[in-house]
Amino acid sequence: MPTEQEVFEKIRAALVDALGVDDDEVTPDATLVGDLGAESIDFLDIVFRLEKAFNIEIPRAELFPEDILTNAEYVQDGKVTDEGVSELKKRMPFADLSKFEANPLVQEFGNLLTVNDMVRYVCSKVEA
Repeated sequence: MPTEQEVFEKIRAALVDALGVDDDEVTPDATLVGDLGAESIDFLDIVFRLEKAFNIEIPRAELFPEDILTNAEYVQDGKVTDEGVSELKKRMPFADLSKFEANPLVQEFGNLLTVNDMVRYVCSKVEA
């Protein structure tokens, strides 16, 4: 089983390749969208690279829960409801959603996922 540092290094390499960013830009606290400029099309490439690098399967809805963010049951007036935030927490136990919870604007969700969240996610998949 790889160490957290080894997982980080492989994720860094995948993000550098997929996003065309420099090594030093990929820090644990960097957000995929806000800091590294990832767009929705990039996430397919990132998922593919991570699946290959770690020999794991990543269901898209597990890492990027668009179904919650586009569901009228969980979103009102551009904000994720308390019930929606609760669903996100269940689906994404690896992510720190505390900042998002304070101001749950749907458009801000993409700015939340950090490299460190991805490391935690991959570690949980590799251990399973």
